Amino acid sequence: MDFASLSSNLLLVSFIAYLVATLFFGGAVKGAKSEKAYKNSKWGTIGITITIIGFLTHLGYFITRWIASGHAPVSNMFEFVTAFGMMIVGAFILLFYMYRTPSLGLFALPIAVVIIGYASMFPTEITPLIPALKSYWLTVHVITVVIGEAILAISAVAGLVLLLKVTDLTKKSKQRFWLESVIFTIVLVVGFILSSTVFSVMGNEAEFTYVDKNGAPAKIEYIYPPLFGMNEYEALTPDAMTPLFEMPAIVNAKTLTTFVWSLATGIVLYLLLRLIIRRPIATLFQPFAKKANTRLMDEIGYRAVLIGFPVFTLGALVFAMIWAHEAWSRFWGWDPKEVWALITWLFYAAFLHLRLSRGWEGEKSAWLAVIGFIIIMFNLIAVNLILAGLHSYA
Repeated sequence: MDFASLSSNLLLVSFIAYLVATLFFGGAVKGAKSEKAYKNSKWGTIGITITIIGFLTHLGYFITRWIASGHAPVSNMFEFVTAFGMMIVGAFILLFYMYRTPSLGLFALPIAVVIIGYASMFPTEITPLIPALKSYWLTVHVITVVIGEAILAISAVAGLVLLLKVTDLTKKSKQRFWLESVIFTIVLVVGFILSSTVFSVMGNEAEFTYVDKNGAPAKIEYIYPPLFGMNEYEALTPDAMTPLFEMPAIVNAKTLTTFVWSLATGIVLYLLLRLIIRRPIATLFQPFAKKANTRLMDEIGYRAVLIGFPVFTLGALVFAMIWAHEAWSRFWGWDPKEVWALITWLFYAAFLHLRLSRGWEGEKSAWLAVIGFIIIMFNLIAVNLILAGLHSYA
């Protein structure tokens, strides 16, 4: 049996299932006439059933890819991000049965869909592990981090629903500005998927040689027109576009090029949407949050951090330091990824401190949850890809 092909097909099925389930959760939210109908809607029941089917096929992808590769499928950006999306859905399913709130699914599933779409932009081929990753700590450390970050992501989803319900988007305010900024960030990710798809279809490949941070010669292939060149680059592809700037070895110029093109595409897409609807994009989503219970969303957000924070601590700090000592004979080395893992940990520690000792509940807590997720995504996208370090395996 070709497990590699089977895993790809299962991932596609899960992606489609999440999209379909989102529509049913939307029907549950829009069609409910009362609190009881909102919680026990048949549309919500169908939605969660399809979500579970999608999650099981997603889990099937994870298992079959593990069989095909011979190692836990969390060794590169495609595998890590798809696992992240899977765990977000798993965390949502658990919370749905605890609280029966369709609004959570209506926002959690699209975020998972965008994350899976983002993952699909990276190379999907199964490749052998590099020597540095041949350790059982790869499975223990990375999967624990994925679970912790996914649970923390649910706190941000609950926070976003709460903020959409309580924020007056008809008047200019700081709350409206920052809420629209969150939507803008999501549009940027969609811009990345769109631009990557367009340039891939156009076949705009260009290959270069360069000198990496260790002084060794290497090759790299661009899909996007190369705005930034790698350290001491030389073009191998005839008539390839000459990069506008040459970057130092510590910066991954290919990923920086991808980021700039994605940013430009996202900005254009956002401006087009604003031009068409002539109001903040957040107003399109606000009606779907109106039936949510703000106190319940606040409780879900808080409990998600209470659960996700210790799991993240275990994976991102404790297990990471043990593996670091085993691999590099030191517990800490100020690698960019390590630094941002610490920043993330400190942020959520501050979140719990402010919640427990200062009484930051409701909107304040929701904003902290959303900001925390932005920090996680910045770590995943910018730190993982642009800054060259010991964790630059993508």
